[in-house]
Amino acid sequence: MWKAAVTFIVFSFLSVIGMASAAPADKDPVTIAIIDPLTGPMAGVGLPLVAHMQFEAKRLNAEGGMDGHPFRIVGLDNKVSPQESLVQLQKAADDGVRYIVQGNGSSVGSALISAIDKYNQRNPGKEMLYLNHGAVDPVLTNDRCSFWHFRFDAGADMKMNALTSWIKDQKNIKKVYLINQDYSFGHSVSEMAREMLKKKRPDIEIVGNDFHPLAKVKDFSPYAAKIKASGADAVISGNWGQDMVLLAKALANFGIKAPFLTYYAGSPGTVTQVGDRGVDRIYQIYAGYGDTDDKEIGARQEQMYKETDWDYFLFYPRLTTMMEMLKKAADEKGTVDPVKIAFAMEGMSVEMDTGTYTMRKKDHQIQQPMVLSVMKDNMRYGAEGTDYNFAKVAIIPAEESEMPTTCKMRRPR
Repeated sequence: MWKAAVTFIVFSFLSVIGMASAAPADKDPVTIAIIDPLTGPMAGVGLPLVAHMQFEAKRLNAEGGMDGHPFRIVGLDNKVSPQESLVQLQKAADDGVRYIVQGNGSSVGSALISAIDKYNQRNPGKEMLYLNHGAVDPVLTNDRCSFWHFRFDAGADMKMNALTSWIKDQKNIKKVYLINQDYSFGHSVSEMAREMLKKKRPDIEIVGNDFHPLAKVKDFSPYAAKIKASGADAVISGNWGQDMVLLAKALANFGIKAPFLTYYAGSPGTVTQVGDRGVDRIYQIYAGYGDTDDKEIGARQEQMYKETDWDYFLFYPRLTTMMEMLKKAADEKGTVDPVKIAFAMEGMSVEMDTGTYTMRKKDHQIQQPMVLSVMKDNMRYGAEGTDYNFAKVAIIPAEESEMPTTCKMRRPR
């Protein structure tokens, strides 16, 4: 069912993708191992991740890579399992990989932080960095924070802070239904929604608070029926991947007109599953949006979709931020050593199409502007081969979504 353009990729550790010959040939490549779902029900978020990094590797290698070292991307299938992720991490370590990318699943992220912390303590001189593109449970940059972990997506608390600030001014929203995946991240989304709405809009009634198994539900119709019966004026969900797509489809099938306020409506498949039924109804709080005025970004969208059948800015713009920051750190320091790269990225800023992104030193949480967008038709840059995409409703400045941290980070000498 997945895109033909990427089905030829064999996702073993030896599968090398994203190489480009434009970078100097006399310097060894920097291997970045992606540990994310590449098969199974959540492959729809892993495959475009690989395609995006492959696409950006070609572009950045043509600009000199990391201090002259070309990016090399390898994919390791973890099936969204913390246990399988640790197996794949050991494979990467055995092959000398020192940069690990993951983001689909905060339970996996938590396991990787612990494992990489231990590995680095036991293997001085061979340290690994964990580059987190989307495991956004706030605990990962609070009590679980680590010098070896950098998060390039806004934390779930940052997103909910921005989302509830918008809801605060929507006086027609008086009843809210919460539905999330039944693991640490989903529970965090639910808890933060209830806390922040109580503070900003105490008159709002929470008329439902459901949790469902991660990547197990094939038909969300029973949930959609409950949501419709509740009379909710808005639905909030942190769902991602297949769980996002199937939930959006069920809500559309039941004719639910209430705004669907999401973290990851851009999960591949949502647009094609809902079509007209999502227009002016499905919202996303995220870093990117579809009606960009940046011609270079628009050109990348068109080029990447032509080459891979996956969208450039619908779901993974944070990967571009990550790779731009790695390149900047390596070029400035003249090294690709992970320890020196980590120190260089602390406090570093890069300019992206929506504004300035800064890696906060005290907890390694990216601070960024966020965009609230809504699905529209007749877009200049359509998603998934359609005319639909997410159009900007509001840009929330970084300082308005910033959250405090309890991180007490220990740094190597």
